[in-house]
Amino acid sequence: MGSLMARGQVRRFAPETPVVASDPPAGWAFLVLSGSCRLQRRLPEEAGREILRTFKRGETFGGLLLPDTHVIATEDSSVFCIRLQDLAELVPKVSRRRPAGSPATDDSARFAFTPDAPEGKIVMLAFFSDSLPGGFLAEQIAQRLRSETAAAVLLLQLVASGDEPADCVLNDDPDLPTELPEVADGVRRLRIRLPGEPPAPEVWGGLFGRLRCRFDYVLLDVSAERIPMSVLFESIKQTRTAYFFLRRSSGDLYHLDRFLHEVRPALSGRSTIELKSVLCLAGNESVGGFDARIERAGISSQFFIRQCPMSAGTGMAPGASHPDIRRIARSIGDCLVGLALSSGAAKGFAHVGVLQVLEENGVEPDVVAGSSMGAYVGALWAFGCDGAKLEKLARDMEVKWALWNLIDPVFPPRQGVLSGHAIKRRLQQTIGDAQFSDLLRPLLVLATNLDTLARVVFSSGDVATAVHTSIAVPGIFVPIRIGEESFIDGGIVDPLPVDVLQEMGVRKIIAVNAIPSSDRIRACQQAQREVARNTERRARRLAKKFLPLNQHMNYFARGNILEILMHSIHGAQIRMAEANGRQADVVLQPDICSDRWVDYRNPGQYIRAGREVALRKLDEIKAVVQEKGTPHEIKPAPEAMAAVA
Repeated sequence: MGSLMARGQVRRFAPETPVVASDPPAGWAFLVLSGSCRLQRRLPEEAGREILRTFKRGETFGGLLLPDTHVIATEDSSVFCIRLQDLAELVPKVSRRRPAGSPATDDSARFAFTPDAPEGKIVMLAFFSDSLPGGFLAEQIAQRLRSETAAAVLLLQLVASGDEPADCVLNDDPDLPTELPEVADGVRRLRIRLPGEPPAPEVWGGLFGRLRCRFDYVLLDVSAERIPMSVLFESIKQTRTAYFFLRRSSGDLYHLDRFLHEVRPALSGRSTIELKSVLCLAGNESVGGFDARIERAGISSQFFIRQCPMSAGTGMAPGASHPDIRRIARSIGDCLVGLALSSGAAKGFAHVGVLQVLEENGVEPDVVAGSSMGAYVGALWAFGCDGAKLEKLARDMEVKWALWNLIDPVFPPRQGVLSGHAIKRRLQQTIGDAQFSDLLRPLLVLATNLDTLARVVFSSGDVATAVHTSIAVPGIFVPIRIGEESFIDGGIVDPLPVDVLQEMGVRKIIAVNAIPSSDRIRACQQAQREVARNTERRARRLAKKFLPLNQHMNYFARGNILEILMHSIHGAQIRMAEANGRQADVVLQPDICSDRWVDYRNPGQYIRAGREVALRKLDEIKAVVQEKGTPHEIKPAPEAMAAVA
């Protein structure tokens, strides 16, 4: 029988020769460089042997040997004992050169993904309150993660008390069970009891390396109050992302702040670890500024679970259908869905039609970003107004004099003609003094810093004030002063904020561009000329008679300064919006003919245009949203990685 290979050693084995006598050391694996091997189990004499698995070039094994099992060379084979850490670093470098399944272009790109390549993502779910049903929430997140990604998910729970059931004990060489209980389809659970003395750091690396070989996602469920601090330190070092769950409690926040204060020095230099908070709110409990306290603790990326159950199964539907649970799972699986709403003044009513179609077909974006009119509609929708409510608010503008109620002139008009406070008050009639943390959906509002001309993204503070800055079209509205800085329309620098969603990690983006293209405007004007030629002469005489009076009295009339200014701004935005739209997965451009920015009295035509384009591209939208994350596929390398001298 072959002896245990030394670490880093390459050995050649003849056919029908045992490759190894036992598992590799913790944190290591055997890599088949050439030839092939098989894992077989010895049966009684009359039955012979059973082949359990075959390994080919580029495949690894380790942690598979059970009593009466052996790995046997089936042909001339070379096997290398490699550290899992080195293998983890090797796989991404090669896979970036060549996606699995594509033809190799050179010898360096011939390595394909291997069965035991540690590619899985380790995510910590740390609960800082015993009043939270941590195990239940973790299970719900795991199920939703499986649903969103179709990946293999492991729910790993560290057990500190001897009274709790466990599958194995975390020692220098933990004996992991070969079969794990299934929580749901594709989700398995592993309970590991902690020993009296904290394990050595290398034990953690070996454990998580073995688990990453078998699962795409390992969700580490820990109770921060029951698990020793040293264990939390070693666990978080192995993770890519840590989510800290806490109640709106000063005690929870103090516990989190103390933990972060102690753990940050240990994480210095490891900028790849993301720290995120999840504030769990019971019933109708509000955030009440608690998000600002969390941010002061050093965590800017925050999630919320509203109407969070305080006991397992209470207030949450089976199958993890809670929208906040879905948002967290999509964040873990890198498959957040974002909605970018463009500027476009009255044409932005088209966003309402798009949102209606999305709601009617069960398409739920996780975050919305808007500029100018897109910010206004997005704020109402994020607050909780559904499509029917949005249309009702829009059609209120059809009432006589409704538009003039939003006109609040400034005298003298040195910085702008209107102040915009009337529009802000109209928004507040629906959302009140809502803060961003009070919204049911995350919202990003775009504005422009007038002093630096830099793009500004509002995601905290007063929502109505942020929207007020985003709609402050220069020359028409007075710039909005916040502190020592002035802000104007967000559409000036980013009329279709796809890039903002990308920067916050949103991978699937639906963009709604309500700014018509130059070709569309030209076609619209040509159609209008054809209609004008067919009008009666009397009507044309009346139009010529009263047109000069309208232009003198109405600053918003076609051909006047405000119309020219707004038309020019839209002209500058066309190419920018089209370029940003090319970065989205789906772009919806409503078939809008009118180029009038102030046509707020006719919202119905724009809502219909939004519905039409959303229905036309509904299959494409669903395909993007329902796209599953692709788990790494196991394929052997076509050629040997190395040869023995």
